[in-house]
Amino acid sequence: MLIHDAPGSPPPPAEQTGAERLQERRVRPAAIWAGLAAAVLVLVAGELIAAHIHALGPLTSLVRDYVGRPKSATTSWAGFLLALVGLTTRVRITALAAAIAIDVVFVVIRAIEGRLFTVGNGPTIVLTALAVIAAWRWSGERRRTALRAITFGALLILATKVGEIWLDITAWACPKVLDPYAQLADHALGNPSWFVGHVLDIAGPVPLGVVRWVYFELPVAAIVVAVWQLRGVTTGPWPRHHLVRTFLALGLIGPLWYVVFPVVGPVLAFGPQGHGLEIADVWPNIVPPLPFSLDPMPFDGITPRNCMPSLHTAWALSLFIHSRRGPLWLRVGGAFWLVCTLIATLGLGAHYGVDLIAGAALCLTVESALRDPDRGWDHYRIRVVALGVVTFATTLLSVRYLAQTIADHPLVSGVGLLGLLAALATTFYLTWFAPTRPQHVAAEPVPLDDRIAH
Repeated sequence: MLIHDAPGSPPPPAEQTGAERLQERRVRPAAIWAGLAAAVLVLVAGELIAAHIHALGPLTSLVRDYVGRPKSATTSWAGFLLALVGLTTRVRITALAAAIAIDVVFVVIRAIEGRLFTVGNGPTIVLTALAVIAAWRWSGERRRTALRAITFGALLILATKVGEIWLDITAWACPKVLDPYAQLADHALGNPSWFVGHVLDIAGPVPLGVVRWVYFELPVAAIVVAVWQLRGVTTGPWPRHHLVRTFLALGLIGPLWYVVFPVVGPVLAFGPQGHGLEIADVWPNIVPPLPFSLDPMPFDGITPRNCMPSLHTAWALSLFIHSRRGPLWLRVGGAFWLVCTLIATLGLGAHYGVDLIAGAALCLTVESALRDPDRGWDHYRIRVVALGVVTFATTLLSVRYLAQTIADHPLVSGVGLLGLLAALATTFYLTWFAPTRPQHVAAEPVPLDDRIAH
């Protein structure tokens, strides 16, 4: 009886020779120093650009995390909590207590001086101290595990700093936005931002408050999933793939498209937050009619062009995917966060429906490129990545150059856009999550003489 491997089953990992392990040890320090040098260059370049466009630079923002008022109270704590997975229980408790104590001191000082309440100094300071202690005083596997976890936590914080200045750059570099095109193409999807925004208005303050909190506190859920995935790294090997890798990759690739397809969102381009620059103050109550002409619209030099693709959708979808192999409470939480995020992206007027399609396609493509690295680039991985690239490119190109045609033929266009995404999602599931059942093939009986001969 022959047993064939199913399409989704990875090949067995190859044994690593002593020479390969030695070469890996030689290359790893060089890669670390190259990564540090690249991070420093990016931060310095961001600071110089920020000075040129009169924005808050990443280094200045980082200094405020140490001694000033942190711009984000969530990011510092998220990076710090992620770093704790690589430490022993005793060190975790000590570091957590120290971070809380330092934050309390800063809160008291701000209260005495009459400044606004915030937190975030403590985790940044303690995270830095942990990096120094691990690098200089620890050794062996303990040192490697701790520094790896601390690096992931620090990257989460630094990526946020760089992302903030990049958003300012998109506003400075793109004086015109393509919201009319996105809104026109959304006619084929039933104008979901208008529909969901109107439903949230009717639902009242409680549902609105819940989805708003979920939308802005996405890092909280991400850290929960990441900590669950990395919970055993102090006593066992690191997982070959985890949520942090996908999050960082999406944060690196996704924002590049903001300057290619600058969009500010319906609440700004068609709603009450446009500060006089909106086409009409009609969101979410009145859907704009089909226009006679279509052109990019000018907008201010302050508002980030951060809609296409929707990274909130991409990150929430990656969180959902990585929660699928967890316990029930994690799977339910991942589904809840995805649903609430999708509702919030549309209902708060932050995105158009086509933004969500592009964001989902980007997530499935990046996740497929990173997932199960030991499997290699077989034709199943190539197939899903290629389909993801086609879905993403088709969405952007269609909205930019065929928006009028899409709006004139909404049924065909809507089915086409959603069908392409559905095909990508199905292919992704079959490649990575479909149960692999061995196919039993009955072998033909072998003559006795042949069996004796062999």
